Amino acid sequence: MKTHTLLIQDETATGSVLHRLALEISQETLTVRELIAQRVHQEVAAYNQRCEEHYFGLVQPTDSERTLNGYRMRQRKPIDFEKQLYQALQAFQQNGYFILVNDRQVETLDEQIWLGEGATASFVKLTPLVGG
Repeated sequence: MKTHTLLIQDETATGSVLHRLALEISQETLTVRELIAQRVHQEVAAYNQRCEEHYFGLVQPTDSERTLNGYRMRQRKPIDFEKQLYQALQAFQQNGYFILVNDRQVETLDEQIWLGEGATASFVKLTPLVGG
């Protein structure tokens, strides 16, 4: 199965770019829920592999403090993917952030979106997001 890279950027409501990441996607269409899950899974897996001082992700882990470009972990221990995903999905439903895919705002977690070659996704954070 062919994979392609989806470029994602996190932005503030005023348009400042906070963070960029490349997400490997193996299908051209998926739901918003699946997009969020794949993103959170990649972020948690990358962090858990290294357990560095800072976590760069969509949702702030519970045992961390917000810094300019990410979240500083109080203890370097693995992050729970399920908790992070739950918080990320909850935050989307409670308007903690919204997502623009190909410059169009997606509305629901079950909405089908096209993420083929050349697609873009912006996660616009409206409030600090605290996770698990």
